[in-house]
Amino acid sequence: MFPSGFPRVIRSPAYSKTPAATIGWPDLPQRAGLMGVLNITPNSFSDGGHFSLPAAALARAEAIVAEGADILDIGGESTNPKADPIGAEEEIARVLPVLKALEGRLAVPLSIDTYKAETARIAIRHGARIVNDVWGLQRDPDMARVVADHGVGVCLMHNRHETDGNVDILADIARFFDRSLELADKAGIDRAAIVLDPGLGFGKTPEQNLIILNQLTSLHRYGLPLLIGGSRKRFVGAVTGRAEPLDRMAGSLASHVIAVEKGAAFVRAHDVAAHRDALLMAAAIRREALP
Repeated sequence: MFPSGFPRVIRSPAYSKTPAATIGWPDLPQRAGLMGVLNITPNSFSDGGHFSLPAAALARAEAIVAEGADILDIGGESTNPKADPIGAEEEIARVLPVLKALEGRLAVPLSIDTYKAETARIAIRHGARIVNDVWGLQRDPDMARVVADHGVGVCLMHNRHETDGNVDILADIARFFDRSLELADKAGIDRAAIVLDPGLGFGKTPEQNLIILNQLTSLHRYGLPLLIGGSRKRFVGAVTGRAEPLDRMAGSLASHVIAVEKGAAFVRAHDVAAHRDALLMAAAIRREALP
């Protein structure tokens, strides 16, 4: 059940290709939104190296949209704990050719998956309308200002440097979001631009990820839309016994449908076509009507 007064899906300004005309998040009154993942990296945990070349990335971007994504999320640095960090210069070198090739080409907003302000600035210059920051404005002190100055949407994700099974994960998420929202407010970021992500799989035990999903409604106290990204994550494998990320689609779908039933407004996923069908089906059942 949804909390009283909380909308099933975000009702934010509709997407426009005019750079200054929108905060960035699409308006989807009938169902939860679907953010498709495009990793332009050699070492992402499930598809590293598949789309590193611009031609492959461009083809995959078009396929993601054709499969039903409402947002295309482009990332140039792997967040795999085993991956070495890279600097903004290398990250920009990876994503910029793809952003230039896609600029004005797709009918959905582009999101840049980065915690670096300089990468975000360049990406916005070349069409990105959302910044997906896996450190919730807390890693780069210039990020909040970049988001505010350009009037784009932003996803504030919870993260931890280390996994600790003894941590009260919901309390930790609350403290983190309080800090991120304080930074956003100080920079002048419009609250309508903000979506929160509890960061499944980032510095969390499998059990903590399950707690987050089960108690997702506790995060509605912020009155902001929630994004959930459990796609192919290790906790799905821990539950299902599927060692290979590519084999975790069914578990990912179950996680995301339950998250939507608990009020998530957006889902971030690799397997776009399957997630589109699952979200449409869940919405139709809820309405007892065909789309």
